[in-house]
Amino acid sequence: MNPQGERRTAEQVLALAPDATSRTAGGKLAAAGKWSGAGAHGQAVWGLCSGSGGKPYQTVVDLNGPGYRCSCPSRKFPCKHALGLLLLWTSGEGGVPGGGEPPEWAEQWLGDRRERAEKLAAAARDGGPGRGGETGDGAGRGESGGAADPEAARRRAERRAQRIAAGATELERRLADLLRDGLAAADRAGYGAWDETAARMVDAQAPGLETRVRELAAIPSSGPGWPARLLEECALAHLLNQGFLHLDRLPEKLAATTRTRVGLTTPVAELLATGEPIRDRWLVLGRQDGMDGRLTTRRIWLRGERTHRMALLLSFSAPGQSPELALPTGQVLDADLTYYPAARPLRAAIGTRHGESPSAPPPTSPSAPEGCDVDTALAAYGAALGEDPWLDGWPVVLADVVPVPGDGGWQLADERSGSALPVDPRCAGRTDLWQLMAISGGGPVTVFGECGHRGFSPLTAWDPTPVSLIGTAAQGGIR
Repeated sequence: MNPQGERRTAEQVLALAPDATSRTAGGKLAAAGKWSGAGAHGQAVWGLCSGSGGKPYQTVVDLNGPGYRCSCPSRKFPCKHALGLLLLWTSGEGGVPGGGEPPEWAEQWLGDRRERAEKLAAAARDGGPGRGGETGDGAGRGESGGAADPEAARRRAERRAQRIAAGATELERRLADLLRDGLAAADRAGYGAWDETAARMVDAQAPGLETRVRELAAIPSSGPGWPARLLEECALAHLLNQGFLHLDRLPEKLAATTRTRVGLTTPVAELLATGEPIRDRWLVLGRQDGMDGRLTTRRIWLRGERTHRMALLLSFSAPGQSPELALPTGQVLDADLTYYPAARPLRAAIGTRHGESPSAPPPTSPSAPEGCDVDTALAAYGAALGEDPWLDGWPVVLADVVPVPGDGGWQLADERSGSALPVDPRCAGRTDLWQLMAISGGGPVTVFGECGHRGFSPLTAWDPTPVSLIGTAAQGGIR
């Protein structure tokens, strides 16, 4: 066993940064002269970084996760010191010697992390309440696992369900008013009425309904054809409202999907304790960060090597911080995943990780992930949409497609079948489409992304000669 664990590449370390400024600052700290007392052993890397003050900053990284701790005052996560330390360790030039034992300040933090992880694993095995802890996936916005008083938890759940039902009923009235007055007048109403309705959904503790209301408010100013799009979204909002108001009439899995869509999420500890874990070697296909209200939301897509199942991990953080769950694209993770209940399960939580966290394959990896053609991708999205009518997109890997720009928008052409898949128009202004064209060189490439009713949104691409991992949409596009 390598005493220093598997090394990541510099690109994978920089992909952990919360913003471009942190990447630049971290790169400047990746010099041995900036560090003292640095070391690495097992899955831990630590060091002391000289700063503007008289006392150096204590920085330690747990590669399982990864997780970070630094004594600097930065509110960014990871901070520039953690990034600099990882870059120095990644370079392998002797700046971070291996084989030693962590100092007391580092070992205490590492021990606390191990203890929390062991408690969570024990709760999952024993079916106990547990807590969300540092699972990396999070239960959702402000949710935690377990409850000390099951009866009190049941009463709270009932009260929240009643508030959401009241919110859904009010949204139904708003939709009825909109249709009675006519969609043609919706663009003159402005955002005021919608903002008030969205605020009511917040009061009802229904973040899923709030998101749909804000999407409805933006449609009248979204360009030609907006009345048809508004009618479609109104129908989906109506379907969601009616589904929640009549949960007892729905099949169990569809009812679970409906609860999730309005914003009711199973706490992680409860999910891990009651769900069925699936062990596999999971390939990280892509990653994307975005703003969801006042939170930074990170989406990480995986695919099982044996099961071929897709999985989506979600994690959240405050603005200016990077969510702790940081799995670089290309990493292969030997772990148990437990899927959230749904008619078409996709979102999952990480349970037990087996062995050391493997690093990504080197840039000269001999093969790209196995992909499908355009027709198969559309069939996969159609099948998923039949089980989850609110689904915007389904993750797929397209093989041997050629990016083609045009006056009507970009397309991914499949020479084998003669079919072409339009690129989501929302991607039209992204420079990464031209990067994808450069990667392709006019030839076929393997691309991972989401296939939906608007088209295909590319996230990760692999170069065909040699087949090497290009990157991920850490900030919303290929890089």
